[in-house]
Amino acid sequence: MTLYGFAQGMGVLAFLVGITMFFNRNDRRFKQQLATYSAIIGTHYFLMGGHSGAISAWLSAIRTLAALRTRSLWVMWLFIALTLGLGLANAHHLMEVLPICGTAVSTWALFRTSGLTTRCVMWCSTCCWVAHNIWLGSIGGSLIEGSFLLMNGLNIIRFYRLQRRGIDPFRVEKALKQEEEGGTLPSGKAG
Repeated sequence: MTLYGFAQGMGVLAFLVGITMFFNRNDRRFKQQLATYSAIIGTHYFLMGGHSGAISAWLSAIRTLAALRTRSLWVMWLFIALTLGLGLANAHHLMEVLPICGTAVSTWALFRTSGLTTRCVMWCSTCCWVAHNIWLGSIGGSLIEGSFLLMNGLNIIRFYRLQRRGIDPFRVEKALKQEEEGGTLPSGKAG
C-alpha cells in the first residue's frame, strides 16, 4: 500500500468514527466522539501534506477534551492562540487559513455555548473544513465534513422544530450539567 493510499484510508477511518457524532444529544458524548474523530482526521491531513489542517485538527482533539473539564476563559484563549499561532505559521496557501478559522470559532463555541447554539457554530466551522478538504483532495475528509454539514444541518432543524413545539431536546443534558455544578434538580425534573 502506498503512503497516499494509507493516508486516504485514515480519512475513511475518520469518516466511520465521525458519522454518528451529531446524533448525540448529550454534549459529553458528542465532545468525546469529536475528540476521537479530530485525532484521526489530523493524522489523515498530516499524511496528505496539509500540515496546518493537521495542527488544527490535533489541537481540536486536545481542546475538546479540555472543554469537558473546564469552561475557563483563559483555557479557551490559550487554544485559540495556539490554533492561530501554529496554524498560521504552517499555512502556505490561503485555503489553509479556513480550517484555522473554523477551529478558532468552534473552540469559542465549545467553551462558551451549549445545545443548539454549539451545533450552529459547529455547522459554520464545518463549512470552512469542507472547502479546505475539497481543495486538499481529501476523499475521506470531504466525505465526512460534507456528511457533518448535512447531518448537523438536519439535526439543527429537527432540534429547532422540537424547541418551537415546546420540547427541549437538551433537557437531560441541562439537568446533568446542573447536577455536576452542584445545583439541585427541581422535583419531577430528573432526566
